[in-house]
Amino acid sequence: MTQSTEPYGAAEGLVRVYPADAAAARPTPGLVWAHGGGFAAGDLDMPEADWVARSLAARGVTVVSVDYRLVGDGCRYPAVSDDVLAAWRWTLAHAEELGVDRDRLALGGASAGANLVAGAVLRLLRPADRGAAGPRIATHPAGRVASASDPAGRVASAGERIETSAPGLDTGAARPTRPAEGTGAARPTRPAEGAGAARPARPAESPAGVFLAYPTLLAVQPAPDAALRALLDANPDADRFGPDRVRSMYEAYLGGPVDDAPLPAVPGRAAASDVVGFPPVLMINGEADELRVSGEVFAATLVEAGVSLELSTEAGTEHGHLNRPDGPAASASIERVVRWIDGLSGLDTGAERPTRPAGAGAERPTRPATSDHLTTLRTNEGIPS
Repeated sequence: MTQSTEPYGAAEGLVRVYPADAAAARPTPGLVWAHGGGFAAGDLDMPEADWVARSLAARGVTVVSVDYRLVGDGCRYPAVSDDVLAAWRWTLAHAEELGVDRDRLALGGASAGANLVAGAVLRLLRPADRGAAGPRIATHPAGRVASASDPAGRVASAGERIETSAPGLDTGAARPTRPAEGTGAARPTRPAEGAGAARPARPAESPAGVFLAYPTLLAVQPAPDAALRALLDANPDADRFGPDRVRSMYEAYLGGPVDDAPLPAVPGRAAASDVVGFPPVLMINGEADELRVSGEVFAATLVEAGVSLELSTEAGTEHGHLNRPDGPAASASIERVVRWIDGLSGLDTGAERPTRPAGAGAERPTRPATSDHLTTLRTNEGIPS
């Protein structure tokens, strides 16, 4: 019997399922996907939702696109986040009938959708802490943003990919400043090297990976560095996410001030201890995009916590390039996602796996070769294994 690949609604209208191409081997990789729109706009028919889902499905990835409630008319956090969690849990419960491989089932989103996804994962990791996080506004030296690539503040340049997978690696990146009064200023002691610092098992509901496309993760973010500021000055149309606009967006999402926002609503404020156990992350940022700063802050936190991270900046883009499918950058990002998600089963996600026979298959699957225009940097180069 021929399997239908036509999209269809499910979960009482919460999601639209895009089955993978009929020729794809079953079970397929899967992605639960949340579009962007500043928490208050967007729908399942915008290119960032529909075109992305169709493009991935055509390449063998089953996509579950989330029609979450939009902020307004009394709807605010956590209702929107609840919808993303509900869609994720529905997909987990129906993975077998969807023909999806749980070991390659990821959660992803774009812009505000990426915020919802990152926040949902934090809620899955720390269910007892929902809404309990205190204020932790990130601050950095003027004009510099510590990134996953370079503790001195160099960021992933256009077309450059950075991969990190070194648990406990100290990048030296400037970290968010904690409030002074008795709020855990002392960092947890790192395990001594070689002392069996095993990553905690991935919770049963946790995704195999998380894809964040040009995320907004901070309500109050550091100023862009000189290089990004120059890009924005050269392209006034791209310079549309100044501090006042971003704060207003979050105030609408929260229904009040941002200062005491729960951590899952503003994931960029996380400390390394908050993201221990976070699944592997693919982050693709826009080049001339001020929201890129919040993504880089979060990326540095993931690196400090030892989370596997692939960080790319798509050349020649401003914010929202997946909503412009006619441009080459959108298709380039789709190909990055396909390669990454297909390789999730070979990444160290922290999930409990069957014990391998001694000496059998110790090597991980080889990653696809990096494109000629990409430079891959690994922050664990030169570190004894």
